[in-house]
Amino acid sequence: MEQTITIKCLDKELVYPKGTTLEQISQSLQGNYKHQIILAKVNNKLQELFRHVNKDSVVEFITIGDTIGHKTYKRTATLILVKAVREVIGLDKFDKLIVQYSLGAGYYCELFSQIELNQNVLNQIKSRMQELVAENIPVMKRRTSTDEAIEIFEKGRMYDKQNLFRYRRASSVSIYSLGDFQDYYYGYMAPSTGYIKTFDLYLYDEGFVLDMPDIDEPDKIAKFEPSYKLFQTLKESTRWGEMLNIDTVGALNNTIANGGIEDLILVQEALQEKKIAEIAGEICDNPSKRIVLIAGPSSSGKTTFSHRLSIQLRAHGLTPHPIPVDDYFVNREKTPLDEEGRPNFESLGAIDVDQFNEDMTALLRGEKVSLPFFNFITGKREYKGNYKSIGKKDILVIEGIHGLNEQLTYSLHKDNKFKIYISALSQLNIDEHNRIPTTDGRLLRRIVRDAAKRGASATKTIDMWNSVRKGEEENIFPFQEDADVMFNSALIYELAVLKQYAEPLLFGINKEQPEYDEAKRLLKFLDYFLGVSCESIPKNSIIREFIGNGYFKI
Repeated sequence: MEQTITIKCLDKELVYPKGTTLEQISQSLQGNYKHQIILAKVNNKLQELFRHVNKDSVVEFITIGDTIGHKTYKRTATLILVKAVREVIGLDKFDKLIVQYSLGAGYYCELFSQIELNQNVLNQIKSRMQELVAENIPVMKRRTSTDEAIEIFEKGRMYDKQNLFRYRRASSVSIYSLGDFQDYYYGYMAPSTGYIKTFDLYLYDEGFVLDMPDIDEPDKIAKFEPSYKLFQTLKESTRWGEMLNIDTVGALNNTIANGGIEDLILVQEALQEKKIAEIAGEICDNPSKRIVLIAGPSSSGKTTFSHRLSIQLRAHGLTPHPIPVDDYFVNREKTPLDEEGRPNFESLGAIDVDQFNEDMTALLRGEKVSLPFFNFITGKREYKGNYKSIGKKDILVIEGIHGLNEQLTYSLHKDNKFKIYISALSQLNIDEHNRIPTTDGRLLRRIVRDAAKRGASATKTIDMWNSVRKGEEENIFPFQEDADVMFNSALIYELAVLKQYAEPLLFGINKEQPEYDEAKRLLKFLDYFLGVSCESIPKNSIIREFIGNGYFKI
């Protein structure tokens, strides 16, 4: 008699033969989901669809419209791209394909080979990708020893991966394969190439873009709209990494293992200070710029940056006056609510925009103004005799998430404003095919800071992160290209430092909590890095805003 199992899913109990794959179960239930199923949770544990189910289980399916599922789609598309590129170019003429960074909904990639990249070559690569998708080739996964993986990567001329696994403490590693092509990826994969139905390739700058759907509309290709200023900032950071001979985690680990971390820290900090000085010089060269507006996503280091910029402005003979936009929050009972009925502190409606404009206009006229202070304990705006007036060589330095939005400063003349966008844009890759998402670096910064300075657990920080990200998508990113300059606050060594602070916090999240999968993913990510002590980090470093013991009172 055939053995059966009971699957609980979507408030139903369904019976299947023992050993049925998650993909087979998903196919019978796909009609209940708006988007393509691509992963599953079995008894609250994330699993790929090729897995077999051998006992009664609770199953929750994940689609390409979910965050984890969307990342899985993009990761699988990258695997298909790499195989297609190597086949089109030919291994005798192929050197390296690097997935550099996110650009729009896709990835900017650079191809190094003896064949010049042009539209004809790109069309061939796209055509081969489409053929691989049409063939619906299974994505196979196997566990092998770390030593064997290193040999595979050496033979495949994937030297960044070979170097990465020199520092792997675990004795084994999971390898993915498409036919005879084997590669390593940080994260889960779709069960076959047929799941990757939507993508496109565009020539851009010195490389090309693999464009894919946006998570909000995961079934259609996103319109490629390059962010020129952001792209140039990313390229500058990449050049910094090349100059320091550190472009991957393995290269960073080499520097740490060889005793070169102190010099690396000093050079990286000097590069950032040079950039801040250049921004201050640009402001000083434009006397009409009386208001500096600093904006960026969560955990970008805006506060430390504003302090360091103020020091540079003083060195140029100006007198900066910091003004936190947060002090203009409306009283808490007037805070607008989001669609779930919770206070939306990241909405522009949470700011008393009219009072802010009235005060800033008066200051620019030379009047004395009573500035407010927002009491986060009582939820009220208070006035405590903080009067301010500014002279002709004085400059306002305003920090807040809405700084690039013209609606915040509607009454102030555009010629008086100098806008700065700041974000932590990691210039490191794990290896040639695995990026470090910018959001991962910022999330780790916030986990460490929230625990040390706000009494918030890693569980709480991870739980609220999607809401924070949504606020950034609505209130910050649409305005980033309006900035006069962009500043990358990421430090090439910082994840090796954050590791020692973040790991104990992440280990504190247990398997029963919904944040466990994300904590496990971040722990696996941090395991790639050799740890670095904070002792050599300057007191004015941006990373001090998160790990503490810095000069500035934050």
